[in-house]
Amino acid sequence: MHYETPQDVEDAYYDALEAGDLVTMTDVWERSDKIACLLPMAPLAIGQDVQRLWRAIFEQGARFEIEVRHHLWIETGDLAIHLIEERIADQHDGAQDPAIYGTNIFRYGADGWRLVLHQNSPFPPTAPGAPSSQRTALA
Repeated sequence: MHYETPQDVEDAYYDALEAGDLVTMTDVWERSDKIACLLPMAPLAIGQDVQRLWRAIFEQGARFEIEVRHHLWIETGDLAIHLIEERIADQHDGAQDPAIYGTNIFRYGADGWRLVLHQNSPFPPTAPGAPSSQRTALA
C-alpha cells in the first residue's frame, strides 16, 4: 500500500488495531531496522521485534477500539510527528479507562509514508489541588 499522507498511515494503524489485522499492521511500518514501538508494560521493540510484538498481541485475541485526539502535529519535509491522546472507546461495563499520551513518528520514503515510531504512556497523575484540565495542557 502507498500511503499519501502521515494521517493515512495513522488511520491504517488504528484500523489494524481495531481489527487485529497483522498484515495491515506490518504494512504501516517502515521496512527498516530503525523502527521502534514502546507500549506500556511491554519491553521496547526495535526493528523486526515490532512485528513480533504485534503478532503476539493479536494472537492473544487482543483488539482495541481507540479514540484518538490530536494535540500537536509537526510535519516538515519527509518527517511528521503526531502527539496524541488515546482512549479505549466504549467499554461494555460503562467504565472509562484513563487516556494515555502517544507519539507517532512517520517518515516519507520511496514507498510513501510509513510509521517509524509509536510510543505511548499513561497520563501522569494530576497534582493535588490542580484542575483536571491540566491533563490536556498539550493542546
